[in-house]
Amino acid sequence: MTSGRDVMRICILGAGSLGCVFGGLLAAAGHDVLLVNRSADLVERLNSGGLTLAFDSGDRVIPVQAATDCRGRVAFDLIVVLVKSFHTREALAAAREAIGPETVVMSLQNGLGHEDVIAEIAGPSSVVIGKTYVGGVMVSPGKVVAGVVGKPTYIGEPDGTASERVRRIARAFSAAGLETLASDRIMGVVWDKLLVNVATGALSGITGLAYGDLYDVPEVAECACAAVREAMEVAAAAGIALSCDDPYRPWRIAGEGLPPGFKASMLQSLEKGSTTEIDFVNGAVVRWGDRYGVPTPVNRTLVAAIKGVERSLAPTHGRSRRRDESPTAGSAIIR
Repeated sequence: MTSGRDVMRICILGAGSLGCVFGGLLAAAGHDVLLVNRSADLVERLNSGGLTLAFDSGDRVIPVQAATDCRGRVAFDLIVVLVKSFHTREALAAAREAIGPETVVMSLQNGLGHEDVIAEIAGPSSVVIGKTYVGGVMVSPGKVVAGVVGKPTYIGEPDGTASERVRRIARAFSAAGLETLASDRIMGVVWDKLLVNVATGALSGITGLAYGDLYDVPEVAECACAAVREAMEVAAAAGIALSCDDPYRPWRIAGEGLPPGFKASMLQSLEKGSTTEIDFVNGAVVRWGDRYGVPTPVNRTLVAAIKGVERSLAPTHGRSRRRDESPTAGSAIIR
């Protein structure tokens, strides 16, 4: 990334609802932004009519550039990866020609393990890790309800430092209205959020319960906290400093401020017949547990159950849906 420039060339790889919030505000702040989404209809709508971001204060229409891929593009200063976890390898491989020697590739995806995929394809020196609490819901093609107030984003180097390039990105994002902090404990931040996903995602997907009912079943709470406790033990073995040591806290945080009808993203994926991000959530706990010799029977069982549900929803009886290569399926290597 060319440090002497105030304006960055930024690619939002996976410009769904959340990607549009980031890309739209960065474009409005004057950066040269490309929104990449596989939907040709959405790309046409964004290019012709702009992106509408809906805030409490009213709607804002922002002219944007969008495309279905990165073909023919010169190298970007920054690529923000926001595709579904299981599409990371495929998306980065397709964008390879737009990754130059100074390009920073930053994941803001859910879970743990994307940094390994990025390092393999773009090179270890390109990797920046991030976690965001920004929200977005696409209510119609090209219109996204944005949640940014009080929703910070944390970014840092894999080695735990807050380098100058990380601080520069944080300044640019914050100036665009996206509160972003350069963190010197980014892996702790990643694991803090991973614990929240571990607590509710798989159990919501397996039971089919929205949060109101999910939180009414004591046995579910007990299982959730057992899964979180395992993840905490793995983090401790890996030398990751967490912000809490109470396994019930991530379970409580996961449901705070959400309506009873809220559904975890894993359940939403299953209801659409889509592959979930289980390999990058509970599956990441299992992989790290194996690496550090920590047993993870609860998380291993949750992974197996979700994969069984996925198989039961396969469109062709007796044959699995096509899955992109996942970490547990043999790749070099996961909100």
